[in-house]
Amino acid sequence: MKRVTGIGGIFFKCKDPKALKEWYKTHLGIDVNEYGATFDWKQMSDADPKGSLTWSPSPETTSYFEPSAREFMINYTVADLEALVVELKKEGVEILDEIAVYDFGKFVHLLDLEGNKIELWEPK
Repeated sequence: MKRVTGIGGIFFKCKDPKALKEWYKTHLGIDVNEYGATFDWKQMSDADPKGSLTWSPSPETTSYFEPSAREFMINYTVADLEALVVELKKEGVEILDEIAVYDFGKFVHLLDLEGNKIELWEPK
């Protein structure tokens, strides 16, 4: 079974998300929105599958990364989230919540060996 297929997003804490997004827009030309920015990409080996990576600064007071004490959370894309969650549970991986379904895909959160919160995303 294929597990992780790519990185879907990088989420991190900062003192002032609005000011930081504006700095990146002004100085590096990143097209920011309310959540951060989205970078579209294509596989080098096959230009047909397209994906995206979300870059998202969050307030340093956010509780979204809990129970992890880290300043970041990485979102990994997967091909079959439901089957992967079944396998991860068998392997003793701590799954933090139930699979959530949205218009843009399915999500679940887990902790790695060092207590880092990870978000798994099966894009629609």
